[in-house]
Amino acid sequence: MSAKVVTTGLAFGESPRWHDGRLWLCNWGTGEIVAVDEDSQSEVMLTVPAILPYSIDWLPDGRLLIVSGREGLLLRQEADGTLVTHADLRHLSKNPWNEIVVDGRRNIYVNGGGPAPAPGEHFGPGTIVLVAADGSVRQVAEDIAFANGMAVTPDNKTLIVAESHANRLTAFDIATDGGLFNRRVWARLGNDYPDGICIDAEGCVWYADVPNRHCVRVREGGVTLDGIATDRGCFACMLGGADGRTLFITAAEWRGFEHMVSDARTGQVLSAAVSVSGAGWPYSSGTRW
Repeated sequence: MSAKVVTTGLAFGESPRWHDGRLWLCNWGTGEIVAVDEDSQSEVMLTVPAILPYSIDWLPDGRLLIVSGREGLLLRQEADGTLVTHADLRHLSKNPWNEIVVDGRRNIYVNGGGPAPAPGEHFGPGTIVLVAADGSVRQVAEDIAFANGMAVTPDNKTLIVAESHANRLTAFDIATDGGLFNRRVWARLGNDYPDGICIDAEGCVWYADVPNRHCVRVREGGVTLDGIATDRGCFACMLGGADGRTLFITAAEWRGFEHMVSDARTGQVLSAAVSVSGAGWPYSSGTRW
């Protein structure tokens, strides 16, 4: 499969979400949250006081949530555009937080954080925390090998997380109170390093891979079904479009952790037509609140 370029000139696109007829994404290095339509028209929706990493999703009532990773705060945009603190995660970890997904029951999962990295390493083992509908905050998983993209199945029963440094997708059952249990390997990915992920209507997962410069569709158990090769690292992917059958990819040239964002502006949004529409959470065009 091949992808076409939707837009260029991004610093570093991450956390893509299909929302209200457009692809929203975080333009790391600028603080911008950008929306791009299928005709390549882009608009800066807001600029946030956050440095990378930061990620986005929405509450069922339409209010935007923003993980300000290095601050350790989950922010919420109110109707008048102001940002307020939705949850404070600083007591759970001093390390940066990364990705977010809100499921169909208003459970909010945020990953990253965790213990301090060992000497000479960039990241320690990650965690997943739950911000419940009642406002309570608690850790629900630990020892994640570099926690990256997350997705929840349409029935709200399973959370899947990309463990980039373990070359696998890991699944948890979701309890009635939002807690996670029955941890298991959903798919072993060989020499691939999954980053951002999304789920389709057949229960398969698309994952982005930075060093191998591709996006791959995989079935539970690890069978590869489709793939899209690119000329730069793929950081995240999201199904959307009018019929939910467009795979959007945020991609950029990778120069190492010390040079994640540069003035070169190599970030792009790519798209490819696929046969199966999106489903589950993050919210896709195939899922309804």
